[in-house]
Amino acid sequence: MVLLGSTGSIGVNTLIIAKQYNIAIETLVAGNNIELLNRQIAEHHPKTVVIANEADKSKVNHPDVRAGSEAILTAIEESESDTVVNALVGYVGLAPTLKATSLGKKVALANKESLVVAGEFIDMSLITPIDSEHFGLWYLMNERPFSKLYITASGGAFREWEIEKMQNARFAEALKHPNWSMGDKITIDSATMTNKLFELLEAKWLFNTTSIDAMIEKKSIVHALTEFKDGSTTAHFAGVDMKLPIAFALRKEVNEPILPPTDLLAMGSIEFLPIEERRYPIWQIREHILTNPHLGVVVNAANEEAIEAFKHEKCSFFGMSEMVLDAYKKFENFRACTIEEIIAIDREVRDYVSK
Repeated sequence: MVLLGSTGSIGVNTLIIAKQYNIAIETLVAGNNIELLNRQIAEHHPKTVVIANEADKSKVNHPDVRAGSEAILTAIEESESDTVVNALVGYVGLAPTLKATSLGKKVALANKESLVVAGEFIDMSLITPIDSEHFGLWYLMNERPFSKLYITASGGAFREWEIEKMQNARFAEALKHPNWSMGDKITIDSATMTNKLFELLEAKWLFNTTSIDAMIEKKSIVHALTEFKDGSTTAHFAGVDMKLPIAFALRKEVNEPILPPTDLLAMGSIEFLPIEERRYPIWQIREHILTNPHLGVVVNAANEEAIEAFKHEKCSFFGMSEMVLDAYKKFENFRACTIEEIIAIDREVRDYVSK
């Protein structure tokens, strides 16, 4: 297989599963963590390696090292693998998804932005989600008729903070997730609830429904719930570990233990809470964007620029959501008919937000 984002948490777990099932790694794509990449090369012996920066090529212990976003696309095109695991973070992950699916390759997708930005241009029959929420929904549905889907949210770093205090929250504080350690962008998106908005959009494309909602479950043990037409509701319990959805994405059928069973007695009580707009202002566009999913490109572009502004203290924590909502209103009449128009509006929104 081809693995994009090998040094991130999804990539590391993917390599664990690949080794367990003797899946050969044809290509590794990584960013700036060259030390970890070199360890992965020594263990998995890929034919090709792609990194972010040309200047780092000499540090990589491999005879075929390439650099840059175009090199990723070329590596996918040259690969013999029929599966691409896309664990890249952000808009940069879109082009590889489009390239892989255009070649008829299956994509095990952890890159939310691919579907958020361009879901209507992607062949869903080639996509298998490897995040816990959408995997949980798929696992529960089992092709039975449902009436509503639910995913859960942790609530992010500031879920217990007084809202007045959140006004002055700093970037470093927003990275202190209460349940786990993740990359900067997804942790910030967790604090603003943007990641959950994105996951609703993903579910819309994956399961062809707008009947989906989210709620907070602070222990992150229940990842998804499905309400069936017969009136019953089932929930997916699992530990906070991505190896299970990765294993199913790569193997289709898994009959051996991947995770330890959930200890129900140790788990204790489970509480579901609403996502409040005053704490998570981005949530006010939830219903509108589900019926206008083409505006996902606007939200994503504005959000990435807003995160950079917050990181460099050019806006407040709530200022991020204000920037995104302003751009959403500004470009609400936009609708792309081609990928080229997606690329153009992405640039336009970024220019508008960052000026």
